[in-house]
Amino acid sequence: MEMKSLFEKAVADSNFIHVKAGNKASLRLYSLYKQATEGDIIPDGPAKICNRVEKAKHDAWASLKGKSTKDAQSEYIMLVYKLKN
Repeated sequence: MEMKSLFEKAVADSNFIHVKAGNKASLRLYSLYKQATEGDIIPDGPAKICNRVEKAKHDAWASLKGKSTKDAQSEYIMLVYKLKN
């Protein structure tokens, strides 16, 4: 199975993870997904984010700047597998 297919399966599987992932794992999943599907976040981003959740998501994604699509997909797949088992 090629990486894109494995990634798409992991995305679908992530919707059925029964164990609460927790904030840290959820942010990691979010940021890896965004990096894998959209690439680097826009450098300037929102000038002022008032919502703590949105700021955490922004910062988590920004921390992956420069990570390749393939690496982000691979890490996402591994994290979903880990959370499922």
